[in-house]
Amino acid sequence: MSVDYYQQQAEPFYHSTVSVDMTPLYQRFLPYVPAGGHIVDAGCGSGRDSRYFASLGFTVSAFDASPALVELAQQHTGLPVSVCSFEQFFTPKPVDAIWACASLLHVHRSELKQVIAHLTNQLKKGGVFYCSFKYGKDDVSREGRHFTNLDETGLSKLIRPLPLTLIEHWQTGDLRPGREHEPWLNVICKKDISKETV
Repeated sequence: MSVDYYQQQAEPFYHSTVSVDMTPLYQRFLPYVPAGGHIVDAGCGSGRDSRYFASLGFTVSAFDASPALVELAQQHTGLPVSVCSFEQFFTPKPVDAIWACASLLHVHRSELKQVIAHLTNQLKKGGVFYCSFKYGKDDVSREGRHFTNLDETGLSKLIRPLPLTLIEHWQTGDLRPGREHEPWLNVICKKDISKETV
């Protein structure tokens, strides 16, 4: 189970990710979010992105399934961070955006559609949903972590039955130094309530 890995490796994972420059991804995502809007950081890890969004005046709700990472994220951000899974997360009222950076890839393929549908239910109509996956077609287990990889075909199949409209997708190399050769698929969708829900 991936959460066990992050419990055991919280400190090294935190230090390897907290200072990564995410500017290229922020520049693609934030134009879709209204100034001062409410962003959910789903699977927030170190809290790196939550801290940045809060510094720009956005309201941020952050959560992660690993209590050890949540504690580190709270220290880093000064924000309240919840311990919960994707399925357990609810907002009192719909939010403007969901940011799920390198987090949903740990959800098993058989569960991914329902998890994304649940998170989409937390969005306002027209709300924006960013997520990223390691690029590929297969499912991989490595060092106690599960990875569901996606390419464009898998993405289209995943999104088609959901109340989401694909706005853009693009590939990047891993932004961590020394791992630039590892490709990622980045996705931005908007909630479209005219589509049938699953």
